[in-house]
Amino acid sequence: LELKAIKTLERVHHAQLLSYLRLSGLHVGLLINFHVPVLREGLRRIVR
Repeated sequence: LELKAIKTLERVHHAQLLSYLRLSGLHVGLLINFHVPVLREGLRRIVR
């Protein structure tokens, strides 16, 4: 679970979460950006 409060999610944020997943041995992670009008728009499920 990676929480952000930024204008837009960039490729570097996805890469960072993928690194966390790889190092932890997990396969699924959530990237959540709270800087959006509707929270659903800020949710990203990342599968490695």
